[in-house]
Amino acid sequence: MERCAARRAPEEERRVRANAREYNEKFQYASNCIKTSKYNIITFLPVNLFEQFQEVANTYFLFLLILQLIPQISSLSWFTTIVPLVLVLTITAVKDATDDYFRHKSDNQVNNRQSQVLISGVLRQEQWMNVRVGDIIKLENNQFVAADLLLLSSSEPHGLCYIETAELDGETNMKVRQAIPVTSELGDTSKLAGFDGEVICEPPNNKLDKFGGTLYWKENKYPLSNQNMLLRGCVLRNTEWCFGLVIFAGPDTKLMQNSGRTKFKRTSIDRLMNTLVLWIFGFLVCMGVILAIGNAIWEHEVGVCFQIYLPWDEGVHSAFFSGFLSFWSYIIILNTVVPISLYVSVEVIRLGHSYFINWDKKMYCAKRRTPAEARTTTLNEELGQVEYIFSDKTGTLTQNIMVFSKCSVNGHSYGDVQDMLGHKAELGERPEPVDFSFNPLADPRFQFWDPSLLEAIKLGDPHVHEFFRLLSLCHTVMSEEKSEGELYYKAQSPDEGALVTAARNFGFVFRSRTPKTITVHELGRAITYQLLAILDFNNIRKRMSVIVRSPEGKIRLYCKGADTILLERLHPVNQDLTNVTTDHLNEYAGEGLRTLVLAYKDLEESYYEEWSERLRRASSAPEAREDRLAQLYDEVEHDMMLLGATAIEDKLQQGVPETIAILTLANIKIWVLTGDKQETAVNIGYSCKMLTDDMTEVFVVTGHTVLEVREELRKAREKMMDASRSISNGFSYQEKLSSSKLTSVLEAIAGEYALVINGHSLAHALEADMEVEFLETACACKAVICCRVTPLQKAQVVELVKKYKKAVTLAIGDGANDVSMIKTAHIGVGISGQEGIQAVLASDYSFSQFKFLQRLLLVHGRWSYLRMCKFLCYFFYKNFAFTMVHFWFGFFCGFSAQDVPEQRSMEYPKLYEPGQLNLLFNKREFFICIAQGIYTSVLMFFIPYGVFADATRDDGAQLADYQSFAVTVATSLVIVVSVQIGLDTGFWTAINHFFIWGSLATYFAILFAMHSDGLFQMFPNQFRFVGNAQNTLAQPTVWLTIALTTVVCIMPVVAFRFLKLDLKPELSDTVRYTQLVRKKQKTQHRCMRRAGRVGSRRSGYAFSHQEGFGELIMSGKNMRLSSLALSSFSARPSAGWIETLRKKKGSDSSTAGSPSSAASKTLKV
Repeated sequence: MERCAARRAPEEERRVRANAREYNEKFQYASNCIKTSKYNIITFLPVNLFEQFQEVANTYFLFLLILQLIPQISSLSWFTTIVPLVLVLTITAVKDATDDYFRHKSDNQVNNRQSQVLISGVLRQEQWMNVRVGDIIKLENNQFVAADLLLLSSSEPHGLCYIETAELDGETNMKVRQAIPVTSELGDTSKLAGFDGEVICEPPNNKLDKFGGTLYWKENKYPLSNQNMLLRGCVLRNTEWCFGLVIFAGPDTKLMQNSGRTKFKRTSIDRLMNTLVLWIFGFLVCMGVILAIGNAIWEHEVGVCFQIYLPWDEGVHSAFFSGFLSFWSYIIILNTVVPISLYVSVEVIRLGHSYFINWDKKMYCAKRRTPAEARTTTLNEELGQVEYIFSDKTGTLTQNIMVFSKCSVNGHSYGDVQDMLGHKAELGERPEPVDFSFNPLADPRFQFWDPSLLEAIKLGDPHVHEFFRLLSLCHTVMSEEKSEGELYYKAQSPDEGALVTAARNFGFVFRSRTPKTITVHELGRAITYQLLAILDFNNIRKRMSVIVRSPEGKIRLYCKGADTILLERLHPVNQDLTNVTTDHLNEYAGEGLRTLVLAYKDLEESYYEEWSERLRRASSAPEAREDRLAQLYDEVEHDMMLLGATAIEDKLQQGVPETIAILTLANIKIWVLTGDKQETAVNIGYSCKMLTDDMTEVFVVTGHTVLEVREELRKAREKMMDASRSISNGFSYQEKLSSSKLTSVLEAIAGEYALVINGHSLAHALEADMEVEFLETACACKAVICCRVTPLQKAQVVELVKKYKKAVTLAIGDGANDVSMIKTAHIGVGISGQEGIQAVLASDYSFSQFKFLQRLLLVHGRWSYLRMCKFLCYFFYKNFAFTMVHFWFGFFCGFSAQDVPEQRSMEYPKLYEPGQLNLLFNKREFFICIAQGIYTSVLMFFIPYGVFADATRDDGAQLADYQSFAVTVATSLVIVVSVQIGLDTGFWTAINHFFIWGSLATYFAILFAMHSDGLFQMFPNQFRFVGNAQNTLAQPTVWLTIALTTVVCIMPVVAFRFLKLDLKPELSDTVRYTQLVRKKQKTQHRCMRRAGRVGSRRSGYAFSHQEGFGELIMSGKNMRLSSLALSSFSARPSAGWIETLRKKKGSDSSTAGSPSSAASKTLKV
């Protein structure tokens, strides 16, 4: 396989000549080979070892190994360090090699895909990695686009082709691309082989929605736009074939430009442990220095008197040099203060937690047969410290399925299901859906629950007929009939598909279209309307219209669009109907439905002819074409007659509102980053309860320039500050901006706010001189929604929060457009949905539904963090207790060297907060453990030392030999730390008992074995103290000493915990007590009342719609459609919101207070 292109200097512009490889190669453009792997066979060992020895602990143990290889100072065998070190390095290397093998495998799979390349006038099969810039390649239906191509021609009329861009922007609806007219006729290889046009265009960049360039051919130049481009990662749909010219290849493609780099992720505990290891090493050096100085003094003052019995080692000629060697010997002896077993144990614990996630049946999706999967073992405890969640929308929060739910026609609302008494039916009480069997063309998947609407159709209600006639005519949907009566619709937005499908089932079936006609079957009768004009949709108009002529010659304009736009354009005679319809719109909006208003207007023949002529001139105008068209559209779309409104449900995934509510109660902030339009995201925000009408204000930032965006952000902050001052009655705040932790007075404001920002505004907000202002404003808001963002912008937002907030971030998505965000966040979660597995492959954890996120964080994350912190505290305590005994001995030897259950974790989200505040294992907790360990070591050494000073055996012999003393101290140590871990255990199982007491039994078994005759006979130099353990432990004095030491070491801990539980209980203690009371009283949980939201009107028209489809239809550039999957959804409002009170610890940053902050207390677990 050819080597992927190396890094090159940035380009100013790109020149590409078709069918001219030699010309294009002089620019050294990248090949189409991609590389995401980190190693190869040659670089793996050195690079991987370099990465591993960046870990402070690994470097520390390598240093110890080198010391142990020096005979003069080695006090322990070298294999005691090299064996575990090699084991750890090997396990990590195997894991890294396995991960990289799969990256290589994925790269090879992509690079070796086959593509048809036109070479010397003949189509040849070439691997993707061999495709070059300037090549002309042929794509066939359902094939992935191999590189960024300029579309030259296709099998469709007018050079059209249809693509699916789910890999790029997460949208599953079809999009259309068109070749420029001059190349659209190059449909055969002979013509294409003679094509020698040259393209001059922009350099490689990550902007998915923009492209600028010019084609020079036959002494003419033709402008190129994004509508002429097919981007790598797209899939060709509903198009038999097409030809394209490669403009960008491999790493230069927009897909790869938006792919974030694979980053090595480490937890905050890992980073803290690296710092602590350095501190402990410094402490170890201090102990070594103290003991070395003591050795030098002792050798100089006392040791010289014992040279006959204790001669110096060979090469030692002075007390100073003896102290120098003793320093290194003590470094080796005392190295157990940070043993390598710590890191091995940490990895084993993480592996166990990963299996707990994989085995969790409550995170298993039976429908898709997909379990949760921990794809990494290094981030589990970080799941218990998440403060910010960045979520995709389409396919993550929603199922991307639109359902026609309700409608209002002539002041009458349809869609509420009623029971036999005429009352609104509740969930679970729905009768059978409406029977559409009268209509042979009905979509069997469509369901509607209100039979009165169908009755109005059958009774010939003219308003209802006109309502559905509008839905069947006013759209850009394309129809395909594969067999008699089997219609397949392909809509550019799922909203339009839902509306046309609803009209189809109620008897107004859109059957076919030509550039100038639309054929509709109205209640079984085929009627063809002449299509006179399509007034296309765009983000500014927020509406679309069609002008048609009926068979009777009547000209009528049909319009549908946002309520805020259309209601202003109605004839005054509609005022009463408008009031009623507005009430219905408020009701629909309160239920989180996407609303749309429908209206019509009859046009006089003479007026239309005059207006049509002006439209024709404006369409061909060389300058200000869009402005002139907009004025004409605005002129004709006035004084319309109101028909009614529709309400569409964007079906949320099950449990999304509840999950967001619970995570918010856990003080986790959720930001939605989506490629969809603003209206879509805002409606979903209301549906999933991120946005509510109880909020003080929702700020919308839509500025197109730096100054506009900065002004809008400034106004938002001023409004929040003004509101906060009025509520706090002049309470003053102090604002402080720290480089280590961004804090702001805004985060303490009163009231609830939300921020919605568009992609073009976000591009300015992320600039270096404005990013802090944007972050301050966003972090003061309860909800943040970023719309129309590119994959790279998603990653930039995550990086911004990581940079300034120093908080643990989690990104969750389901499409290839989420990969950059997933890689950038501390934790990446992939949802195995309908957009492929790219997000899953790039993620650290994966499952099938968003609702499982609350269990991943509040149960598995919290437990992982809790267990890891308890383990580390216990481990450092145990090791300091063990190591410090050697330190104290040096002065007397001449200086010779459980928790709450999972249900309660979900019921009390505040239990999650200690992880966010990092309360359970930090520098303070570390020093507490060290102090306890030193206290224990002092008692374990000096109590036996005091007893042994005058103790005798049963036979009257002196007990105080140092081997008996060592056995007594070691036994006391093992018993004390075993009792300590018993006290730290929150929930006892057979496994706990087996390992804790089994460890104690194993200790005695090893102790007796080391002092046995058998080992002495095999290794007489290493095991010289035969029978010492048996003789020592046979003495009652020894056991009394051990018991006294254990009681004195443990009793203060027990007393402290008892008083703390009684006088200052933590939240987890209270929850456990509540659980015990509930078990005793067997009380039933109270059911929470659910309250629906009534709110303001919002429109959700054409959220995924693109401008330009109407023009294509009117020009005869036909499109074809596929079916839409429709299903119903019942939304459940979430519980109410509560205010979270936090009190941050640490002096490196300060958070502004609020009037209620004095009463706020930090809750710990």
